[in-house]
Amino acid sequence: MKSMIFMAGTGDGIARAKQNGNGEWSLDYPVQGTEVTCLAGDPTDPKIIYAGTQGEGVLRSEDFGATWHPAGLSGQVVKAIAVNPHDSKVIYAGTKPAYMFVSHDSGNTWKELDGFRRIPGRWWWFSPAERPFQAYVQSIAISPENPDVLLAGIEFGGVVRSQDGGQTWSGHRKGALRDNHSLIFHRKNGNWAYQAGGTGGGASFSLDGGVTWLKAKQGLAKNYGVANAADAEKPEVWYVSVAPGPGKAYGAQAEAYLYRASNGGAWEPIGWEAPPMRSMPISLLTHPSISGQLYAGLTNGEVWQSSDYGDTWEKLPFNFSGISRSLILLESGK
Repeated sequence: MKSMIFMAGTGDGIARAKQNGNGEWSLDYPVQGTEVTCLAGDPTDPKIIYAGTQGEGVLRSEDFGATWHPAGLSGQVVKAIAVNPHDSKVIYAGTKPAYMFVSHDSGNTWKELDGFRRIPGRWWWFSPAERPFQAYVQSIAISPENPDVLLAGIEFGGVVRSQDGGQTWSGHRKGALRDNHSLIFHRKNGNWAYQAGGTGGGASFSLDGGVTWLKAKQGLAKNYGVANAADAEKPEVWYVSVAPGPGKAYGAQAEAYLYRASNGGAWEPIGWEAPPMRSMPISLLTHPSISGQLYAGLTNGEVWQSSDYGDTWEKLPFNFSGISRSLILLESGK
């Protein structure tokens, strides 16, 4: 029987909730006193996880997050990490300031991808999100069909695309949101990509692997997109959380809304309470192989799950005391 492990960045470390064979949950904090900005699991080996930090580079775990050790880029503020699903030794890391690095040996050594510095129009990237007000890489997405196709989302900069493994990059893709908060490919279908962001309507999507984008705002109550996810089997079904703006997204009294889109129609409200919710779904996950299975991690530390595409919900019996951004799901055992 497989056991689930949820892992979250709390703002001051990493929290881990582990389910045993009897379905009981235990909670521990394997990393404390280090600001963790992002988490990424190895899609081919659930024991291996990477974490980006605010100034301490990359951390790596090889035992489902129980212990961690440095994995390069010491001194760098690492805001985004992605593991290549075609070759899990290849890791991409995006930083603040907005630079891109790659490792071909699971984080033992790293090389800057200099072409990222030559992106057209990057001179005006600027982020008001945190001091110093430099733009940074918020998201990295790798095509499930072509290992050389990458997307990168910049916090208040745009969405850029590479088709040669990060050696060269396009300028901002027309139709995508400039203020990027979450950017993903579908797990299996490389044509579909999705974005949540703070400008232009709150959400956008692509049907051609990130080349062109369409804004998706019909039915959304607000236009500040925070997190998104897509169903494992149905790329036309995806989810987004939105708020009126940053002050109502990340504060103690949020004004949060959760939506589902399907078959090209307008957004439909979903959730476990009448909107607006008072804690923001800051991270949305879908199960890698079970259609309809959706998880929402909230800024107050709660994790909720739905098995029917968001129609009904159950709160999981643990609380991380806070989730700052990243939430990932691992499965251990048979």
